[in-house]
Amino acid sequence: MKDVLTYKDHVGSVHFNSEDEVFYGKIEGIDDLIMFEGNSVGELKRAFQGSVEDYIQTCKKYNKDVEKSYKGSFNVRINPDLHKKVKRAAVRMGLSLNQFMQKAVEDELNHIEARV
Repeated sequence: MKDVLTYKDHVGSVHFNSEDEVFYGKIEGIDDLIMFEGNSVGELKRAFQGSVEDYIQTCKKYNKDVEKSYKGSFNVRINPDLHKKVKRAAVRMGLSLNQFMQKAVEDELNHIEARV
């Protein structure tokens, strides 16, 4: 599983720039680009938490939603052979392709959450 930071139900990406010897990331799942950095893991965590706090306060100040809004639809590009297998499996289960994919995603999330 990829390393991420979490704070107040927000997720931050984690990256390392070996040339500059700095950790950096951004708050994921928001409509804005909010980046943070630190020279150590501790600094990175503190910068992330501070960025989240600042972002929440800014959103409150401007009466803006903190979370990104999602439409409930997205495109998935897969190998054509896998696409055919998925469609056939969905038909055998009496599901639409969308229902099959939603169930697959829910099952995978439940599996991930059980491990965390």
